[in-house]
Amino acid sequence: MTDKEIKIEKFREANRSAKTRQVVFAGSSLMEMFPINKLLEEHGDETVIYNRGIGGFVSRELMDVLDVCVLDLKPSAVFINIGTNDLSDSSIPISELIENYDKIISRIEAAVPDVKIYLMAYYPVNYEAAAEDMKECLKVRNNDKITAANAEVKKLAEKHGQRYIDINANLKDHMGRLKAEYTIEGLHINEDGYRAIYEDIMTYVKEAVS
Repeated sequence: MTDKEIKIEKFREANRSAKTRQVVFAGSSLMEMFPINKLLEEHGDETVIYNRGIGGFVSRELMDVLDVCVLDLKPSAVFINIGTNDLSDSSIPISELIENYDKIISRIEAAVPDVKIYLMAYYPVNYEAAAEDMKECLKVRNNDKITAANAEVKKLAEKHGQRYIDINANLKDHMGRLKAEYTIEGLHINEDGYRAIYEDIMTYVKEAVS
């Protein structure tokens, strides 16, 4: 089994004993790596959040296992960060990513009609702080492309009457790049980076569960 398949089976098993009507985080590695339950515990916060992010996922892959990552949990709210790996692939146009994203949202809405969906702005990257083996990827997945994709995600949220949220302010340096001290290799975010956006995302989580 691949690493992705192992995670899918682990989540499928965990879903059997999970509570429904809670908050779900779904997406790729930038969501999977968000240490949300560690941070909740540190803050003495008993909000239940199931993180179903799977590293390496493109939008099509999330669509294929949407039952495991979202629908089986019948959530009250879903926070989605999917598509950054599509943006890393020069053969996938933003339009194709948005088409898949649209289908993902429609399927969630059909399965859980009263769900609140929060479409997260894509995090910035930092080419200058990138590891050498990451620089080719970041020539494709650059901040201009991320800004363009975010504009389309915002339109998608408006189309569905859902929420587009941008919690990136504390991650950005004066040039709009991911702060060097918050990145692992120019693209992924370290724990300090997630701590910097914890309060901002929790503002939306509290709004969703109130």
